Amino acid sequence: MTVPRAEGFERLSREEHTARKRMHRERLAPVVDSAIRRRSRGEKHPIEDFLWEYYGLRPGRLYHWSPGAGVILGDADETEFSDKAGYTDAPDGGRWIDPASIPEKRRTTFRWIVNLLEKTRDRPPFYGCLGLHEWAMVYEIKDVRHPRLPLRLSHAETRRVVETLPMRCSHYDAFRFFSESARHFNPVTLSPDTRPEQEQPACLHANMDLLKWSLKIHPYLPAELIADAFELALAARRIDMRASPYDVTPLGEEPIRIETPEGRKAYVAAQQEIATRAAPVRERLIELLNGVIHVIDAVILPPSE
Repeated sequence: MTVPRAEGFERLSREEHTARKRMHRERLAPVVDSAIRRRSRGEKHPIEDFLWEYYGLRPGRLYHWSPGAGVILGDADETEFSDKAGYTDAPDGGRWIDPASIPEKRRTTFRWIVNLLEKTRDRPPFYGCLGLHEWAMVYEIKDVRHPRLPLRLSHAETRRVVETLPMRCSHYDAFRFFSESARHFNPVTLSPDTRPEQEQPACLHANMDLLKWSLKIHPYLPAELIADAFELALAARRIDMRASPYDVTPLGEEPIRIETPEGRKAYVAAQQEIATRAAPVRERLIELLNGVIHVIDAVILPPSE
């Protein structure tokens, strides 16, 4: 295989990549350092900890700055961008993540993610789910996941909300945590195999999962996009828990009371705001991932005769 030269690849000067690395850390520090302090004290935060636990986040991984695959870091060396992190010496000097070095298994994953994101983007948004997935998750009292937060209503009243409001969940990773006896309320039985045919761009969890997909592509995408997805996921998680049956007032949050007409209206407005904010993050993720795939194909596949 012929090693590509620097022509056609972006090159960042030392001043540029040093500044971007610093700004990335400063941007994330308030939330990340707060999580580190809570962990050192053994404290839990039912809203923010979800992102760290569910997505398997670690401070070092979130802080790790990368320009993405195929971007050459001028005047950089192995001590700054190590072989262990996926970097090698770049054509004509500096360090980079060589697109040709990305394993075939990762390339297959990239194509699957692009397909999911494009299908989600192109599906009409649905704003009528009302966050009922969180209510279906506690349909059985044994399934309460946050024992330190009381339910806002009695358990019987919580069950009645599930039974009387229209359930329409489109996200498998929410559906799979429903109480077993509540799953029949959803008109569709969701599975991992049907995910690309079900997810839609207004879903809070689909928009939170932009963080999951960007992390799966790390470090082959710019770290700034992961920061965008992280901030979006945190905002969506707050809406998710505010609209849940749990009482979040001890956390300084105002409940969205979806059991009332006013609360349902407020939830739809919040969901629309998150969906609007998620759209450019999803589009950028699609664009950059397609770009990585294109570069991989260009440097690996033989030219057609």
